[in-house]
Amino acid sequence: MWSFRADNFRMINHTMIVSFDQPLPDSELDQYLADVERATLATGLAQSVVSRRHLPIPGEEAIPALIATAIVQFAVADTETLAKAFADPGLHEVIERWQSRHPYKVAWANHESLS
Repeated sequence: MWSFRADNFRMINHTMIVSFDQPLPDSELDQYLADVERATLATGLAQSVVSRRHLPIPGEEAIPALIATAIVQFAVADTETLAKAFADPGLHEVIERWQSRHPYKVAWANHESLS
């Protein structure tokens, strides 16, 4: 029989690096982040959601890399829960709506807590 042990429990963080193809007005970026946070929490699967703007530094645009516009991170109980979140229709609706208005790329990592 399976028994829960606290030292075996590891929360999964899903960290997204979001890079819009074109600069967004501050109000639009704020709305995007609010929409993603709201839709993620509405799944009932995320234990927390946080987002932050990228803090640019002079000259970074010359680096051949994906430069973030913002970072979004949410925590779920396990990889099965993360898979369920990925399949949520409400989350897909928000992503599709924003992609159609303001195309963007996303890089992500699923990982244990960094702290």
